[in-house]
Amino acid sequence: MATSLFHDSLTVRTQSHDYPIIITEDATSKDSSMAKQVAPYIKGCQVLIVTNDTVAPLYLQALENELAEQFTVKVCVLPDGEQYKNQTSIDQIYDALMAEHFNRDVTLIALGGGVVGDMTGFAAASFMRGVNFIQIPTTLLSQVDSSVGGKTGINHAQGKNMIGAFWQPQMVLADMSTLKTLPARELSAGVAEIIKYALIMDEAFLTWLEENLPAMMALDLAVLGEAVKRCCQYKADVVAQDERESGVRALLNFGHTFGHVIETHQGYGNWLHGEAVAAGMMQAAELSQKIGWLTLDEVERIKRVLMLGNLPTKPPAIDVQTALNLMGHDKKVKHGQIRLILLKSIGSAVLTNDFNDDLLLEVLSQHST
Repeated sequence: MATSLFHDSLTVRTQSHDYPIIITEDATSKDSSMAKQVAPYIKGCQVLIVTNDTVAPLYLQALENELAEQFTVKVCVLPDGEQYKNQTSIDQIYDALMAEHFNRDVTLIALGGGVVGDMTGFAAASFMRGVNFIQIPTTLLSQVDSSVGGKTGINHAQGKNMIGAFWQPQMVLADMSTLKTLPARELSAGVAEIIKYALIMDEAFLTWLEENLPAMMALDLAVLGEAVKRCCQYKADVVAQDERESGVRALLNFGHTFGHVIETHQGYGNWLHGEAVAAGMMQAAELSQKIGWLTLDEVERIKRVLMLGNLPTKPPAIDVQTALNLMGHDKKVKHGQIRLILLKSIGSAVLTNDFNDDLLLEVLSQHST
């Protein structure tokens, strides 16, 4: 008897509209293809698929051909990499839309990882002041985080994700089988965001990860599907409370202020986002311990879990003043004060500026040479 494949769904509720996240293991099969699952959420008859030159050879043709039986379908293939998450790539999407005389009835489909999803969403939010779009995330990181919740945008030379908009997709299709073609380093980058949810929201989930990370790293799709479902539910619950990140949603950026320093300093793409977040979470944990909120044993536990995911546990050497300057561009800075997400305990995070600056300097100095 054949083993049943993982298939589940949940709903994200926002002020603009509710939309489903479908998590499946078989959307590359003919009977339940990507095209069949996204077609009901396409508005109008025009479709632009946005992907990159790594994902396109793997999944584009089947999706394009099948959708072309019902819709007018065009394609925009971008170069792959965080360094291309910029205005030039957005202009390529606009150019494709304008060349085909597409109008407000168009649906943009993001086929790829977080970079493709963020840029497609931003193009959808800004083309004709807002058109429909669908997310088909093909990396673990985008499946558990960036494809959900409507944060879209591009990078600026002086800061990551500084230009963008909140624009919710019509649906998200997370197909676990696409992870079979994901490089091991990219898989680990996604694991970092999964660990993040456990650290800020649910210690029991961290225990589950300690038991199940080996199976996830070995590409057990059912276990991966369960992890994706849990993370999407955590994020959906937060987005329902705070769609535009004016409060509790900021907690989802645990490790990101430190991590964005790494990405910006090292050059976008040299450290993957999840790798930078992993090192950033360690720095945030170290600061939490210096304040007196975490014990040394808890910091070591966090380090062990990150190592299970084959993730870095310390940042590259960055001059302290350089790091502070880059932190000053962070979106959580308020009234000139750096605010950080720190851990009161494992499973409980807080956004705060209530820390001694000397302690932050100590953490930064540990890795400055």
